[in-house]
Amino acid sequence: MAKDKTRIVTLLDVAAKAGVSSMTVSKVLRGVGNISEETQQRVRCAADELGYLPNTLAGSLSSRKSRMVAVIIPSMSDIVFSEVLSGVNAILRPNGLHTFIGESHFDPGIEADLVREMLSFRPAGLLLNGGMARSAACDKLLERRTCPAIQLWDCDNEDLDFSAGPSHTEAGQLVAAHFLERRLRHVAYIGAELEKDLCARWRYHAMRSTFASANIDVISMVCENRPRQAETGRALTQELIRDHPEIQAIHFLNDAMALGGLSYLYEAGISVPEQMSVVGFNGTSIPNTVRTRLTTVDVPRAEIGKTAAQALLNILAHVHVNRSWRAEIQLIQGNTTTKR
Repeated sequence: MAKDKTRIVTLLDVAAKAGVSSMTVSKVLRGVGNISEETQQRVRCAADELGYLPNTLAGSLSSRKSRMVAVIIPSMSDIVFSEVLSGVNAILRPNGLHTFIGESHFDPGIEADLVREMLSFRPAGLLLNGGMARSAACDKLLERRTCPAIQLWDCDNEDLDFSAGPSHTEAGQLVAAHFLERRLRHVAYIGAELEKDLCARWRYHAMRSTFASANIDVISMVCENRPRQAETGRALTQELIRDHPEIQAIHFLNDAMALGGLSYLYEAGISVPEQMSVVGFNGTSIPNTVRTRLTTVDVPRAEIGKTAAQALLNILAHVHVNRSWRAEIQLIQGNTTTKR
């Protein structure tokens, strides 16, 4: 008779095959109790042969101890957040914890739905991306949570139990200082979706404020309904140069948009950095070369994830942690590095 692949193998099935009680199987698989090595081996072999999968969610609900950590990031396809997540897993997995991921796409409604669903699983912890326009519903859920909550990618706002990330205000000031040191007075900013990405908005406002102190106005090209990708950077750069040919320097929201802008500048015969100074953000362009390496604000993305995950472990172990950790950022252009 063919095996019914739709039938769920139960604890009783494993017990019958191993010739022990279901309580013994439960203890062996949970690693508790004084069970002989021979019996343990027999139970594990039976479980493997039958393909038994324990209901870890039910176990965590009954014991009130979960090995799952919920992580909500804007996008898995964005290398910035995927590297942060890699850092999180590098710390949690060796300590027996596993992540389950949700993508918010910078949408407060989606984020609230994800927080509600993930908290229903009673995770060991919750990691959220900072710098989002969080909804009132989400704030209420976070207030009532029973697990530690960690904020990623932003250290300026200590809303949760711990925050790990760069200071986006300092990042904007660093870019402005870079341009001012080169006596560039015709400056522009190119970005997208600043209403959704508050971290990018904070960098933008810090840059503008620094220039305002030097009596310099920043020309802004910001589009709320285009993606934060190379094609948008290229299109907005073309519009910028057409309308403002006097521009000497451009700061882009991220490296992806900056690379798109560079491609247009090269085709237009505008050399970088001789005729135009271009600065991106997040450091994802560092391994790449586009005739000249893009100047960018480098952020230790994996280190942010590792630090956040370690803070979660410390909180779970009742070890004191500071409220925030500020990631060191640096402006990189070829061999020139300016740290903050």
